[in-house]
Amino acid sequence: MLDKNFVKMKVEYIQRDLNHLEPMAKLTINKVAQDDIQYAALKNFLMEIIGRAIDINEHIIAEKGGEKLKAPLQYRETFLRLAKMRILPEDFAQEIAKSAGFRNAIVHDYNNIDKYITYQSVKDAIAQDARYCDYILKFIC
Repeated sequence: MLDKNFVKMKVEYIQRDLNHLEPMAKLTINKVAQDDIQYAALKNFLMEIIGRAIDINEHIIAEKGGEKLKAPLQYRETFLRLAKMRILPEDFAQEIAKSAGFRNAIVHDYNNIDKYITYQSVKDAIAQDARYCDYILKFIC
């Protein structure tokens, strides 16, 4: 059974962290890159936002996906499965699915991620994840 309270709680956490990211998006890359604590916070917010979206995806797929769409092994696939379930538009799912790879890069510190790339992803995350939350809330209501 779909746990709407679980999904709503995760969405609220995503929205809270998106609010924390907004002031960071207004800073220059040099300002963020020179402040190790602020840069670490930025990476953590991004990682948690993406991780929570994946948690939501996996829960919805497990509870509503049927046998053919059960939770996949790769996080990227969870966004694409929601498109197959008509929860996310296909083009949007393709775009936001890329965030799963970015999350893995943050978590596993692949090649010490370029600070500029991380900083640039903030504006995309704010726009994409706000839309993601809207789609999810529309689905559960």
